[in-house]
Amino acid sequence: MNNCIKKNDYCQFEIDFEWAKLPTDWNFHEVADVAVDSNDNVYIFNRGEHPVIVIDNDGHFLSAWGKNVFSRPHGLTIGPNDTLYCVDDGDHSVRVCSLDGTVLLTIGDPGNPAPFLEGKPFNRPTKVALEPYTGSFYVADGYGNARIHKYTSEGKLLFSWGKFGTGPGEFNLVHSICTDNKGRVYVADRENHRIQIFDNKGTYLTQWNNMHRPCGLHITKGEEQLVLVGELPTSLSINSKYPNIGACITIYNLEGERLTRLGDQYCGEDKPNQFIAPHGIASNSRGDIYIGEVPYSFYGKFMAAPHIIRNFRKLIKIS
Repeated sequence: MNNCIKKNDYCQFEIDFEWAKLPTDWNFHEVADVAVDSNDNVYIFNRGEHPVIVIDNDGHFLSAWGKNVFSRPHGLTIGPNDTLYCVDDGDHSVRVCSLDGTVLLTIGDPGNPAPFLEGKPFNRPTKVALEPYTGSFYVADGYGNARIHKYTSEGKLLFSWGKFGTGPGEFNLVHSICTDNKGRVYVADRENHRIQIFDNKGTYLTQWNNMHRPCGLHITKGEEQLVLVGELPTSLSINSKYPNIGACITIYNLEGERLTRLGDQYCGEDKPNQFIAPHGIASNSRGDIYIGEVPYSFYGKFMAAPHIIRNFRKLIKIS
């Protein structure tokens, strides 16, 4: 583990690809999202044979669950009392689970999507965010809608907002969502290349631009919160060879100032600091960052010899 990422003297991380010690012949296949509980145990939501794999802070395997439950894992969020909000865009549902995998609540009708483009929950939802202090939560919805839905802690729909478009409060693929300590709602409006920010009533506040296809989105805990954004590279042939077009993790403060960019100029799998499709991000109590990628969906399955590309890493904070 001799690989370092350092930018702008803001922070330095050491990359560890081998941190997660899986049982023999296991793999993640594709890591859609990651979450960390109050004990710094890590929950890896992936599209392999074992959808939720639990690893302790030192990388030791603890357990796995979710087999034959999830269709296509997409978003994972730690909720109150260390519950897990598991968003499955393949069967159009949100399941609230205990840390051992017991399903406590299901929202949506698994396997039966709401009508495409009509705005009703859900059509391929992507992620949940918790409202601080209340237990209410937001669902980003998603691939088949352009909506944010707000629910009570018991799963009762309160209201929804958003429509297709490029203006304020409009979306072009609602891909991820999170909240800060003040309750502001951050939405990764992926194909509009921006993050939009709302209050807890869905009122548009502002937006951050100058990013490329923001995909993963995470806000760290503590008083000085940071916004971590996973940016995808282009999917177009016309600019596929351009440098500095996504394939990175960018770190912002809550004022929208970009503090640093982590990653190579180009996407790829040859160099240790290259990303392909950073899809899910989480952090632990000491500031280490976990990054899940879905490179097989992005291009691995289209290759002449399809193969699984590295899809998970830990960035250990060293300064």
